[in-house]
Amino acid sequence: MGRGKIEVKRIENNTSRQVTFSKRRSGLMKKTHELSVLCDAQIGLIVFSTKGKLTEYCTPPLCMKQIIDRYVKSKGIPIPDHNNRAGAIAYNDQMYKELARMKNETLNLQLSLQRYKGDDLSTVHFDELRELEHQLEQSVNKVRARKFQLLHEQLENLKRTEVLLEKENQEMYQWLMSNQIEKQAEMEAQQQQIAMTELKLVEQQPLMNQFPFFGEDLHLGNLPDHQLHTHTYRLQPTHPNLQDSTQIE
Repeated sequence: MGRGKIEVKRIENNTSRQVTFSKRRSGLMKKTHELSVLCDAQIGLIVFSTKGKLTEYCTPPLCMKQIIDRYVKSKGIPIPDHNNRAGAIAYNDQMYKELARMKNETLNLQLSLQRYKGDDLSTVHFDELRELEHQLEQSVNKVRARKFQLLHEQLENLKRTEVLLEKENQEMYQWLMSNQIEKQAEMEAQQQQIAMTELKLVEQQPLMNQFPFFGEDLHLGNLPDHQLHTHTYRLQPTHPNLQDSTQIE
């Protein structure tokens, strides 16, 4: 099982922070040396702890000064010559100009941010307001376009989810129907088997034993007299000429 992702933030506990720094500093020095040896790279590493302790590594046989000089030359950073007073003054002037430029840029960015928020527009001229409105409209159009794109993506995801759910529902319905058909077929087979068993049992018995009066003698003497009394009946023709002469007299 892989290790969980560790959130990178400042360790508040001093002891834990010092132990982590010591372990990771050793690992960093080891990886730096391996990178320098394996790839023939010229590396200069400088690390200061919270207490100001210096730890450095430099690819042998170079020294740290050679690495720094090479870095300065590659970046084009002017280094003042302290022995030359005029050079030091020019360097200081350049640094002051650079600081003033950075302050102006920071102030302009703050003013632009306030204008974008709609704060402190009393000193803004009409042309600046129109330009600001145009920029805001472009920003709103970009935001809306991104919003519609996200909505479209969400809608497509919902459609795909709907299709998957319908497919699963159809498969579940088919599975239930097939199980119901199988159960119904099993019940019909059981009923048919029971009917066949009963039919076989009936066939094994004699036919006359199925009636309750088989083998029982009817004793007429035990019957009442009114049930034993018989009556004679004579058929009389319906035509008057054919009727009995005794009845006519």
